[in-house]
Amino acid sequence: MSTAKSDGRPDKVTTRTVVDFKRKGEKISMITAYDFTMARIVDYAGIDVILVGDSASNVMAGHETTLPITLDQMIYHTSCVVRGVDRALVVADLPFMSYQVTVKEALISAGRMMKDAGAHAVKLEGGAPVAETIRRIVDAGIPVMGHLGLTPQSIYKFGTYKVRAKEEAEAEQLINDALALQQAGCFALVLEKIPSGLARKVTEMLDIPTIGIGAGSACDGQVLVVHDMLGLTRDFHPRFIRRYANMFDDMTQAISTYVQDVKSGDFPSDTEQYN
Repeated sequence: MSTAKSDGRPDKVTTRTVVDFKRKGEKISMITAYDFTMARIVDYAGIDVILVGDSASNVMAGHETTLPITLDQMIYHTSCVVRGVDRALVVADLPFMSYQVTVKEALISAGRMMKDAGAHAVKLEGGAPVAETIRRIVDAGIPVMGHLGLTPQSIYKFGTYKVRAKEEAEAEQLINDALALQQAGCFALVLEKIPSGLARKVTEMLDIPTIGIGAGSACDGQVLVVHDMLGLTRDFHPRFIRRYANMFDDMTQAISTYVQDVKSGDFPSDTEQYN
């Protein structure tokens, strides 16, 4: 359990805290949020890291992939989240094509995410080919979280959401990429949808923490999309999701009851109006 200050307020989580969690053997909890209200809830619940994921493209905007969301839209979502957080480290995804073209563009995108949105760190996808970009961003004083395995921004390249790095050649490449990202200065690394044995191997060989999603229990931490784990979505059923609530049904029932109460005249009652 994380420590608290003498006045009862929990310690602020920083990138150094996250690295220290691995050193101490304390698992890291990470979850997505995209707005002020959800950020306040998950921060109050004690989450260590909030990821403002480009998954907002899916769960907030209704797109099929993460590709359509823009840098300006990600800055908006991130700024909303930052205003709702007291303790958690806020990491924001750099969206598709905001860092892939040139290092200069990547630096500008990362800088805007920090200056305009107030993010504490950025996350970007890819291995050795983006290592130099990561190094330049880190050299500018911006912490970077890497992302390997299934990288959703490359979904049209992969052509499938199936488990990555099951074959020896791809597994070896992922190991090399992980080492390259650590060398480039990443403070942590997301491993998405890869075999658990490979995730264990990568986790044990790195000094920086790994955060898994569909990558097994050996990772130094875990991340889920908040809409999935709360049961707000119901059409997405990969095996790595554990639903801790069924909020789709709970909210549907509550709103249905409200509709009935309005229609019947039961709401508002005498005690719910002003005289």
